[in-house]
Amino acid sequence: MADQPAAQRGFSFLRVSIALQTLTIFLQAVSAGLLLTASYGETLHSVGARVMYGASMLYVLAAVLAWKPGGGSLRPVWQATGFLVLASVQVVLGIAHVPAVHLPLGVLMFGLSVLALARR
Repeated sequence: MADQPAAQRGFSFLRVSIALQTLTIFLQAVSAGLLLTASYGETLHSVGARVMYGASMLYVLAAVLAWKPGGGSLRPVWQATGFLVLASVQVVLGIAHVPAVHLPLGVLMFGLSVLALARR
């Protein structure tokens, strides 16, 4: 990796962080299904929420690191920040037990995350 330019390393880290976020959102959908069928579903979904939130914070960090060295577009930083805001709303809605908004927002987040991954 030493022979790669700094901008390309940042791009790789950004892509990996988006992929991680996408995976954690998908796993949240799986654990939400387990809420209905397994006694450990609630624990798994709760732990997964923390991991997903951490992945969203990692995405912001990766976007800032990819932007800063090359001075490129701020778009990835704004997108990552938007995901972090959505993740924050999602956590609040989950804690408040508002499934009518929590579930569709999770689907939206997964779709947007897949789209962001496809664009990288």
